[in-house]
Amino acid sequence: MLGRAGFEVVGEARDGAEAVELARTCAPDLALLDVRMPGMDGIDAARAMLEERPIPIVMITAYSQREVVARAVEAGVFGYLVKPFREADLVPAIETARARHAELLTVREESESLRDALAARKLIERAKGLLMERDGLTEPEAFARMRAAAQRTQKTLRDIAEAVSETYAPR
Repeated sequence: MLGRAGFEVVGEARDGAEAVELARTCAPDLALLDVRMPGMDGIDAARAMLEERPIPIVMITAYSQREVVARAVEAGVFGYLVKPFREADLVPAIETARARHAELLTVREESESLRDALAARKLIERAKGLLMERDGLTEPEAFARMRAAAQRTQKTLRDIAEAVSETYAPR
């Protein structure tokens, strides 16, 4: 089915542990896992794969019980197909999983960027406060001094703020 749909299969695993190892060595764009696999089940394999490298995972299984689906969702899978299914069901499940995964990666990148910006802003505010206190500057004057130092040294404002904090912060 996957070949007919235009997908390249890079590996097939007999059990969950082998699936995790194949995901590690083959670096697939997507994983399709059965819930019931010998040894490590598919949900635990999915969890292990996602801890190492985030990829979209679709569970394919005969089990539709809510608790099994809930375990799969909690593990971080992006799709769930119940057997028997048709090729017409598989491709949309894969494409949906890929799209949701791409959205998640985008949100994570934006979140990290915002976290970094907030940390930089806090550091800059702290450095401005230190300059204001030490040199009796107003807030705009302290900021202008830091900005001028950044331009003069070709460093970021964050780098200058770190240097100011390290130099003037009480120990």
